[in-house]
Amino acid sequence: MDSESEHISIARETWQVIEPGLIDESLITLTQQRARLWSLVLDARFLPCQIVTGKEPGGWSLLVPLWRSDEAYQELQRFERENRQWPPAVPPPRPLRENTLATISVLILLATFHNITRLDITGPGGITIDWLQLGSADASRILDGEWWRLVTALTLHSDVVHLLSNLFIGGMFVLLLCRELGSGLAWALLLLAGSLGNLINAAVQTGKHSSVGASTAVFGAVGILAALSLVRYRNHLRKRWMLPVAAALGILVLLGTEGKNTDLGAHLFGFLAGIALGLATESVIGRSGQPGRTMNLLLALLSGVTVVAAWLIAVTAG
Repeated sequence: MDSESEHISIARETWQVIEPGLIDESLITLTQQRARLWSLVLDARFLPCQIVTGKEPGGWSLLVPLWRSDEAYQELQRFERENRQWPPAVPPPRPLRENTLATISVLILLATFHNITRLDITGPGGITIDWLQLGSADASRILDGEWWRLVTALTLHSDVVHLLSNLFIGGMFVLLLCRELGSGLAWALLLLAGSLGNLINAAVQTGKHSSVGASTAVFGAVGILAALSLVRYRNHLRKRWMLPVAAALGILVLLGTEGKNTDLGAHLFGFLAGIALGLATESVIGRSGQPGRTMNLLLALLSGVTVVAAWLIAVTAG
């Protein structure tokens, strides 16, 4: 195939110009890009062709041997027919749920609980409760079977700065996720992503490792949102794949190094768990649709009961 604008040395009567309108009625002339694309299609079918510039500026022509012109038309028509709807149109934005007040209320509860952990409260045996000791993600104790620490650690913070960073920076991602999926499903996924992140982190850390903080779940939220976008816009990733990466790196800088009881491992594994959960969630939603109001209420109730139960077990066992 000769792709340069040169005179064709072979006799003109042995070649035929492909008429664009016979391939696609919307085409009047060929652009260079379309001419090259069609030439690749013909090459793949072992049909010889040549590209030449037309007489008018910017016009291009595709020539095929006269005796194989019918084959060429058939191949090009089939190609255009099969790829007419490609790439698919960008899916319309998903309607967001109006649950901002409910989400902020849960975040306020998290802040309130932090204040409670600063009080001298006695437990069942009359001993002052050491919340960090009872609920931190202690790697050795988690691996020994104290599963509730996977959950309780998400509700603890080492200091006010640690708490506020999660509330104000991480809260933005939580708000967006709740509006995207509905409160119940969003909180259930956040709790699961944070717990999985803590579990994987405990498995790879030393036995003395311990951490606290909701930022593991926050990174889970970023991972979930990234995966939702990747699946939903999988046919348009060239312009979108950097957004989830930039978001993850951004909050890594903001949240990843603060607090004496936080660690990068939990953040990383929370993010990866969120990616996995988000991929599965968007796949299910794509087939079955979003959960209804009743299902969201049940998932929200299950999430709340799980947190309360985890702390009751922690206090009783401690």
